[in-house]
Order: sequence, then structure tokens, then C-alpha cells
Amino acid sequence: MGGGQQQLQQLSQELQAIDEEIESLEGEIDDLTTEKQEIDEAIEAIETLETGSTVQVPLGGDAYLRAEVQDIDEIIVSLGGNYAAEQSQGDAVESLKRKQDLLDENIATIRGEIEELEEESEEIEQQAMEAQQQMQQQQMQQMQQMQGEDGDDDE
Repeated sequence: MGGGQQQLQQLSQELQAIDEEIESLEGEIDDLTTEKQEIDEAIEAIETLETGSTVQVPLGGDAYLRAEVQDIDEIIVSLGGNYAAEQSQGDAVESLKRKQDLLDENIATIRGEIEELEEESEEIEQQAMEAQQQMQQQQMQQMQQMQGEDGDDDE
């Protein structure tokens, strides 16, 4: 395989790796967006529920239990790192909104990474096009030289 072919193959592999990385990062954004939606639902529930409301509590395995809210100001919110704290209704909503802000920051960071990868991908595509054009020019020159040599043999 010639040097040009090797270069094209290497550029192709780099493009494929970038595409896979972009796909992975887009998956992370989807996961973070889903988490934000779940927090939205939790905030809405916290803001609308009252003491004495009946709710369905998930037990796992798609099983639920009906329960009555004893005190809406005793909401347990995950703090991360396997820690949780009991918070009032207002504090719980604020904690969840801070989580959403962090998720938004993470999403923005990942989008920035995707933009950088897309720019890198465009540069590599440009290099591949230039390499391919250079190979075609070399092939044309070789063909012209061969035709010129064939013409010299006839004389």
C-alpha cells in the first residue's frame, strides 16, 4: 500500500474514532437530559403535594405501594455520594434546582467538547480530500510519464 493510501486509511480511522466519541457524548447528554426531566417531575410533585396526599411509592420491579404523605416538610433528598438529608418542601425544591443547574453546566461542557470534535473532524476530512487529490495528481503524472515512455519506444 502506498504512502497516500496509508495516510487516507489513518485519517479514516481518526474520523471513525471521533464519530464514536461524539456518539458517546451525545448519549451522555441524553442521560443528563433524562435526569433533568426526572428532577422536573420531582419538583412539580413536591410543589403540588400536601400533607395527607396519597401517592404511589415505587418498591422496585415495577411494583408500587399507595401511601399517605405524613408531612410534606419531611422530604429526603439525595446529596450525592450515597448521602441524603431530610429537608423542608422549599429546601428540597432549592436542592433539586441546584442539581439541575449542575446538570445544565455538564451538558454545556459536553456540547463544547462535541463542537471541538466536530471541528477536528472537519479538519481531518479536509486533509483526506487534499491527500486524495494529491494521489490522483500523482497517478495522472505517472500515467502521462508512461505514455510518454511508450511514445519514445516507437521512435
